[in-house]
Amino acid sequence: MKRVISLLVVFTAVLLLLAACGEKSQEDVMNDLDKTLDDLTGYKAEAEMSIQTGEEPQVYQVEVWYKHPSYYRVSLSNEGDEPSQIILRNDEGVFVLTPALNKSFRFQSDWPENNSQVYLYESLLGDILLDPERSFSATDDHYVFQTNTNYTNKNLNQQEIMLNKKDLSPASVKIMDVDLEVLVQLEFSTFELNPEFNDGDFDMDRNMTYAQWGMEVPTLGDGQTEEEEDGSFTVLYPMYTPQGTGYPEIEEVETANGKRVIISYEGDEPFRLVQQKNQVMEASTPVSISEGKPVDLGFTQGALKVDGETTSISWSYQGTDFFLSSQHLDEENMVAVARSVYGTEEK
Repeated sequence: MKRVISLLVVFTAVLLLLAACGEKSQEDVMNDLDKTLDDLTGYKAEAEMSIQTGEEPQVYQVEVWYKHPSYYRVSLSNEGDEPSQIILRNDEGVFVLTPALNKSFRFQSDWPENNSQVYLYESLLGDILLDPERSFSATDDHYVFQTNTNYTNKNLNQQEIMLNKKDLSPASVKIMDVDLEVLVQLEFSTFELNPEFNDGDFDMDRNMTYAQWGMEVPTLGDGQTEEEEDGSFTVLYPMYTPQGTGYPEIEEVETANGKRVIISYEGDEPFRLVQQKNQVMEASTPVSISEGKPVDLGFTQGALKVDGETTSISWSYQGTDFFLSSQHLDEENMVAVARSVYGTEEK
């Protein structure tokens, strides 16, 4: 009898040892994520973001710096190594910088709170921890979560978040629509947890100056081709329009700063899209104060503003300024239209 009891004790100990060496349960991983989020003082990350907007994906390089509790620097680049846009948050507010144009906008905004953010680690962890409908699985090297999202664009419905088992750092994120078609994909290449930051890393003036050191910033009237001098640019069209919106009317207007193209969509939910070649601002131009809020368009950050019954979104992209306005579209549809402005038409 003593021998049987002894064997049972040994058998139980072996089972406990095997369990301890096996896979962590979802509850174990969730506890680890909760602790990681509580202990987070900052991070630096680099990733490649691919946006599926048509036949060919648009690819961007993303660099993220975060310092607890609310300092952010997000650099987006789609050509070369220099940033085409920088999003900053510091004690003075939220800034959107376009270094090549000497443009700076400041928002009184709670960005990036209250919405999912595909390239922010703490946002991804929050989406996992707060979603009671999440699913969980594990591979040899990764933990994989599928969760609901909280984007203004409701077409970005679900996400798959892959974390490295070794240290719970982010490996990849896929944002999908309701049919699980991947619309946005992010592949992390580097991730440094709790790094040291220097004074001025999140300062607006310093970031604008440093970004311009790495690129050739044109001055007004210099370095323009003959085509650029006459205000020519590629006109883009939204690939998404709300149901009941009719074929657009197109008007070209000559202004002191070149050609302006106005595309007016009529129907049940009319809207207007204005495009004009953007202008490089003088170096002494002060920061513009926007009454709106920053809105993520995927390929760039726009400024969304509500003025009475009119909602508008303005943004710059690949040498052109865009202004979208409507008295009939809600914010979700406005963002959806703006996100889809990448189509061209032979004229």
